[in-house]
Amino acid sequence: MGSNTIGETSVTVNSQVGFEDLGLGEPLLKALRDKGYIHPSPIQEQAIPAVISGRDVMAAAQTGTGKTGGFTLPMLERLRHGRRSGRGQVRSLVLTPTRELAAQVHENVRAYGHHLPLRSDVVFGGVKINPQIDRLQGGVDLLVATPGRLIDLHQQGVVHFDHLECLVLDEADRMLDMGFIHDIRRLIRLMPEHRQTLLFSATFSPPIRKLATGLLHHPLQIQVTPENQTARSVEQVVHPCDMKRKPELLSHLIRSGNWRQVLVFSRTKHGANRVAEKLSNEGLEAAAIHGNKSQGARTRALQGFKQGSVRVLVATDIAARGIDIQQLPHVVNLDLPNVAEDYVHRIGRTGRAGETGHAISLVAAEESLLLKAIERLTGEALRKEQVKGFEPTILTAPPLDLGGGKRRSNQRGNQRTRRSATPVSRQRRR
Repeated sequence: MGSNTIGETSVTVNSQVGFEDLGLGEPLLKALRDKGYIHPSPIQEQAIPAVISGRDVMAAAQTGTGKTGGFTLPMLERLRHGRRSGRGQVRSLVLTPTRELAAQVHENVRAYGHHLPLRSDVVFGGVKINPQIDRLQGGVDLLVATPGRLIDLHQQGVVHFDHLECLVLDEADRMLDMGFIHDIRRLIRLMPEHRQTLLFSATFSPPIRKLATGLLHHPLQIQVTPENQTARSVEQVVHPCDMKRKPELLSHLIRSGNWRQVLVFSRTKHGANRVAEKLSNEGLEAAAIHGNKSQGARTRALQGFKQGSVRVLVATDIAARGIDIQQLPHVVNLDLPNVAEDYVHRIGRTGRAGETGHAISLVAAEESLLLKAIERLTGEALRKEQVKGFEPTILTAPPLDLGGGKRRSNQRGNQRTRRSATPVSRQRRR
């Protein structure tokens, strides 16, 4: 699409603005009223009119900012005025890095499009492909998909992009991290050059800007939260303790605080399993969610967590990307993330909707460099607080070996993309 630059745009947000002021039609306004939504979030106020007008948009927004509504609502508004999709055709496409996020986005599409005669669907791997083939053959107005499964469906001649009107890359930074860049470029080559493109990412990192150049045409750039800045509505605390006592301390905190809904981050899937099993054996309803779990198990765990039958959800970073729960009260870093930026993503899941959230990090001496990287990135020293009975006995230790030997590639053999924002190793275990 030629050499395009990413322009800086600053928009003043008016809290008195209602959704009816943004160009949305009555069917969408009715759906919003059904859900109790009156005023748009800052990113919605900025993005919705721009998308309706046909502009490309590049937005830096984290989970919990209302970003999904920021692109699904105006997409549906544009789609309802156009011609319906033909056989095997897709009019609008949302690409997401994970199954959970894809399902979450499609839930929003169905809710917002409840009063519209539009066809939507969601496809991802880990489940049988034949039912997806059957559903898609008649065409779909809006499709939410993960890259790998979408390529499989295209190769089988099920979906075509000849008449694609709009492409959305959701959590584009995560897709790059997971090695999907080649799949994304492969899919883009199948699409019309003249289309609307929307890119949503947690940050405007150099790899994201590189991806956007040539992909987006004179986009409106929106940045709701300053990069790498933690929300002021989140109380952050570090509890120093020995590595081996972390699960015990976690159990103590849940019980003593009577926490009813806790999202816990584990560095590894095996660690997530061990902690969830330990908590369950102690009578605390817990479930693990990670890449080795079947899609059914992940869906059941997430639903149980949302509904309250699962008190503690232990997740790896990748598996947690699709978790979007309003007013989540507690987030616990059982392990600090390997990459400092992920700390901001993690704790951004609490302290929403004007509520105060709590982000607790259990930090061993082996993680001192990871903690320093987080504090350097966020520009603030995290408050340290000893928990009586769990004071660390190991005060200094060699840093964790996060290299893990040879670097693994993704299932298609593509090398994972590295970001160089921090000196901490990029190796991720899911």
